[in-house]
Amino acid sequence: MWAGRRARPALFCTRWIYRPGTLEQPDNRKVPPEKKMRFFAQKKLKVSRPVAHLFLFLVALIYGANYTIAKAVMDGEYIRPGAFIVLRLAFATALFFVFAPRGEKIAKQDRKPVVLAGLFGAAVNMLLFFYGLKRTSPIHASLIMLTVPVLVLSMALVTGKEVLTMRRLGGILLSLIGAVLIVLPGSDTLSGGWAGDIMIFFNATSYAIYLLIVKDLLEKYRPFTVLKWVFLVGLGFALPIGLPEMMYIEPERFTQQIWLATLFVLLFTTFFTYMLNVTALSVIPASTVSIYIYLQPVLATLIAVLTGKDQLHGREVLYFVMIVAGIYLAGRTKDP
Repeated sequence: MWAGRRARPALFCTRWIYRPGTLEQPDNRKVPPEKKMRFFAQKKLKVSRPVAHLFLFLVALIYGANYTIAKAVMDGEYIRPGAFIVLRLAFATALFFVFAPRGEKIAKQDRKPVVLAGLFGAAVNMLLFFYGLKRTSPIHASLIMLTVPVLVLSMALVTGKEVLTMRRLGGILLSLIGAVLIVLPGSDTLSGGWAGDIMIFFNATSYAIYLLIVKDLLEKYRPFTVLKWVFLVGLGFALPIGLPEMMYIEPERFTQQIWLATLFVLLFTTFFTYMLNVTALSVIPASTVSIYIYLQPVLATLIAVLTGKDQLHGREVLYFVMIVAGIYLAGRTKDP
């Protein structure tokens, strides 16, 4: 009964001869992690809105922890602010170039926006935040950063990039009130300098400008392509300020805790946050992306509770509900 029929490979065989019209030969060779990551980067990702919101939650979680972690490194003069920024930009630039898709180029008319995004989103944004954080308290810094969504929405309305709806405006205001109520009770115990506060405010303004610029670029290019040039440009702007401070780094003084804190800032606060942010920004309006900054004081409080450094009170749960409700309202609004 088997006469004239071609023999087939056994089910347990892992290789067979490829013939046109049949399944391709499976490849049992392990794919290096960098190739998997590059394949991920080459895709012009269009994640769903729920996934994008999850990405933004992770970004808020990382930034919420960064206020205390980064300040611990700088207060001990382990790494000065300018040197820290150069390290962050150089580290992330190298990773973005490794994983960025090959062959995708930035058009000539888009080079100016890329330079502006690198200036405001990488150099000015990071330098002002770290220099400002060194001169003020984490409470003051987190409070001033709450102006970002209002600044983003105002700029988006002026430039015509978004439309104002009562739902979006109500969501932003509700989250703003909840975040302020969380931050203010602890502000009287931690002093902050006015110079640092001004730097943090202009840092917030710079970040708002960056979000609007990079939003347009993401409609044309893949996230990793945009980020590799944004960070390279930012590194060029930051080098004259941060390079002289590099000579003051003394690695022999670093404790294990400082090494881990430095690695956290380089890998998570820089590389992963920007990658997740731009991926979410490709499907969510800039004003909705920025509103997630209101979660940072909430998550900072939860981290303190989980580590036994603070206690959770009923009013803080209420403020958290207000912030989440505001994000939900603003996130449901779609631009035409």
